[in-house]
Amino acid sequence: MTNPPVQNILGLSAYYHDSAAALLQDGELVAAAQQERFTRKKHDAGFPAEAIEYCLQEAGLQLADLDQIVFYDKPLIKFERLLETYLSYAPKGFRSFIAAMPIWLKEKLYLKATLNKELAELGGCKKGELPHLLFAEHHQSHAASAFFFSPFERAAVLCLDGVGEWATTSTWLGNGSDLKPLWEIDFPHSLGLLYSAFTYFTGFRVNSGEYKLMGLAPYGEPKYVDVILEHLLDLKEDGTFRLDMKYFNYCTGLTMTSKHFDDLFDGPPRKPESKLTQREMDIAASIQVVTEDVVLRLARTLHAETGEENLCLAGGVALNCVANGRVLREGPFKEIWIQPAAGDAGGAAGAAAVVWHDYGKKPRQSNGHDRMRGSFLGPNFTADQIRTELDAMGAVYTEMADDELYRKAAQLLEEENVIGWFQGRMEFGPRALGGRSILGDPRSAKMQSVMNLKIKYRESFRPFAPSVLGERVADYFEQDSPSPYMLIVAPVREELRISLTEEQKQLFGVDKLNLKRSELPAITHVDYSARVQTVHHETNPRYYNLLKAFDERTGCGVLVNTSFNVRGEPIVCTPTDAYRCFMRTEMDCLIVENFLLDKTQQPEWEKDSSWQDEFELD
Repeated sequence: MTNPPVQNILGLSAYYHDSAAALLQDGELVAAAQQERFTRKKHDAGFPAEAIEYCLQEAGLQLADLDQIVFYDKPLIKFERLLETYLSYAPKGFRSFIAAMPIWLKEKLYLKATLNKELAELGGCKKGELPHLLFAEHHQSHAASAFFFSPFERAAVLCLDGVGEWATTSTWLGNGSDLKPLWEIDFPHSLGLLYSAFTYFTGFRVNSGEYKLMGLAPYGEPKYVDVILEHLLDLKEDGTFRLDMKYFNYCTGLTMTSKHFDDLFDGPPRKPESKLTQREMDIAASIQVVTEDVVLRLARTLHAETGEENLCLAGGVALNCVANGRVLREGPFKEIWIQPAAGDAGGAAGAAAVVWHDYGKKPRQSNGHDRMRGSFLGPNFTADQIRTELDAMGAVYTEMADDELYRKAAQLLEEENVIGWFQGRMEFGPRALGGRSILGDPRSAKMQSVMNLKIKYRESFRPFAPSVLGERVADYFEQDSPSPYMLIVAPVREELRISLTEEQKQLFGVDKLNLKRSELPAITHVDYSARVQTVHHETNPRYYNLLKAFDERTGCGVLVNTSFNVRGEPIVCTPTDAYRCFMRTEMDCLIVENFLLDKTQQPEWEKDSSWQDEFELD
């Protein structure tokens, strides 16, 4: 008796934010990657040709071998929302309407034809020879990415983002292979767009600067909370809400906020790249408090309605790891699980899972572990491939055996060297998890400023995350559950904190930045918090072994972990990307699999004078 053929489903997200491709084989996620990693264009929203090619290559497939291709969104319903919005606000918004319509009428409205054209070119075939093309709903894709890849057999699901077709908040009940919608909040009332409005107002870029706003919040005082709740947000006890749209401009204009918003918050928006003031810090603190309150209320309501013990989260707001930490500690759920690619990129995987489970009626059984493979779903490289790429750039390197490499890397880190760490498959999602990371010693008082200003070329206030041995997380943080995807913020343990003097307590804003707050100063934020990543041998043995070696050498089972990129650039994908980033920054060493590169031994690098300016001005 022959085995039935493997069913191959390709999920796509594209044309809005963070294009990506994800491949399911018989329901198992075997490959996934964002298009930006290949094109080197941050948040690339174009057709994900290179991401698709990678997924097919990883599985040894041609496009014709696919059974279905599914898009994560329904463009016709989104167009309906756009038209209804413009009509309801007319004659306001005419400029915005004129700006939006040409691209919709030319491309997005006929997305099925556009996708078929791009896919046929990619596959070198006629459109009629392509696999069946399907469309899932946006929040359905988010919900599927959260539940179907989670470790739970049953769970409540909460999706929060800017907007999909209509929904901005949606709730679901997952049971086995069944994912049932419960209720939703529709556009224009959106927690994600509310947060993005404040991102815009404080001078950061919408859809990429929200995490900067979150990082800025602990420097401020939440003095505008009452203003937000009195004027902007009608928040009910159950977490549902409505926005007063006179303060916002995203329905009809080309900006996020209106003149009325300026009047509430003591002046116009901060100009990008201008000096941050106490006002921006207080605004950041205020919207962060409100966001956490909304998420907590929604979680409690969902628990009361479903009686479920487990909660799954997805959508861009689920990347707010401070809110996630509060839901874990203060919420009613026993366990929570957040999709590591919670934004639109993860919708590609979710859409594929919708086809497998909902459209295909395939069963699903949980074994207590999630199905994301540690989120290590991108390309990896053999020793021969790495050697070829390094040689082509004239790199000088030493090849080492595993044990020698871990010991040497631990020594270099203890000596306060900053190391680029490139191992195994690339991560799927916005976080570097030990596959494409920059590492440092968390005990070093100078490490945060060195990495921010000399390596990442980014704002000095930005905190760094700790990677910690999974079994030792409770030794350092007020958390005893796994956090493998760096999506939960937890307090540093009380006994590791350093008390501030009365004089130090009176400091405001960035004056707080250079105070040593714990025995792990490089990863302790100004409010004694840290965005924790637990590292486990099962999903990332090489990074785990490095942490073990560092722990054995120093007694510290924690490392500073930040993504292997500089400001304005996507995380590195290839050894060539890694070497270029290494040579353009003040990193001390680069380790690519078993190849160790010392900066002092490298040939002189011809610097492109426009390069740093480009990232400074992002």
